Amino acid sequence: MITAAEASKGFLLDGEFVSAEKYGTGHINDTYKMSTTKQTYILQRINTSIFREPEKLMDNFVQVCKHIEKKIAAEKCSNPASRRRFLQVMYSVNGTPYFRDSENGFWRCYVFVDQARTYDVLEKSAQAYAAAAAFGAFQNDLADLPCRLNETIADFHHTPKRLAALEAAVKADCCGRLADVAPELDFIMARKEEYSLLLAEKDAGNIFERTTHNDTKLNNVLIDDLTGEGICVIDLDTVMPGLPHYDFGDMVRTGTSPAPEDETDLSKVGMRFEMFEALLRGYLSNAGSFLNAREKELLPFSGKLITLEIGIRFLTDYLSGDVYFKIHREKHNLDRCRTQIKLAQSIEDQFDAMRKLNDSIK
Repeated sequence: MITAAEASKGFLLDGEFVSAEKYGTGHINDTYKMSTTKQTYILQRINTSIFREPEKLMDNFVQVCKHIEKKIAAEKCSNPASRRRFLQVMYSVNGTPYFRDSENGFWRCYVFVDQARTYDVLEKSAQAYAAAAAFGAFQNDLADLPCRLNETIADFHHTPKRLAALEAAVKADCCGRLADVAPELDFIMARKEEYSLLLAEKDAGNIFERTTHNDTKLNNVLIDDLTGEGICVIDLDTVMPGLPHYDFGDMVRTGTSPAPEDETDLSKVGMRFEMFEALLRGYLSNAGSFLNAREKELLPFSGKLITLEIGIRFLTDYLSGDVYFKIHREKHNLDRCRTQIKLAQSIEDQFDAMRKLNDSIK
């Protein structure tokens, strides 16, 4: 397999290659923090078994970054730090925003955003507010994108189809794991009627398709080391047409529990209401201007829906032999599923208070 050092030669970089080391906690792509004699970059090998049309992915990536760059230029912002609000894509020696190596590996590269970091688990509500405000600003920046982006993964947040995939995995039980998952399966199937609600609302014309990120784990926002502000949204592989609720729901899923998504001690898993409030207020501070009343009303529900949807996906992968998400131990995907179910239960327990808070924010 081609190394990061070898792949770096395919890009027009500033300075000579010095080093590259594994970076981040992503489940899908291979990511490296790469240094040259003059600059630091992020270099990624895209998982083309997941993203089967990576050229379309990079077309989206470039369109989004250029659109945000134009927005900043229109603001006449002369502050050099403004360039940290978007990812600066590096082009290959062939003039493309990606590089295919001799083994058909697909790579991309962009400038590393310094003096900022991500958080896998948020430590205080101010971080939740900042991250949600950044995602809200991201959606707002792309609200006037003049074209419909490519779908990099079809039906990515189509919850009924995710459930159908789980049902197929249950029927096949190709790895003989079904006996392990009876309580989890019962919990998921008991809420079957809820999974089509958002799509039904869209079909009825009550809520609308937007350009959305679709993978708003809170570690996909860079938080400024000095100001504590959310400055840049990263991991743009799944930016495509979607419902804004998919983005907000995943913020609730990843930002409200104090435990990581693969925690084995379920007593540590639960929705912290103060974090939910910070996410809601932060998100609406920037997204509230383009959402209609029904879209806002459904925000609390989206947290439960996306948590369950991701639980369904983890359980499907476990039953299918762990073919999608990277695992690092036996039953890793089952552990991930169980944390989602525990979090969904906690959301249900606090749902009335969530709705009351949502109704009170104008």
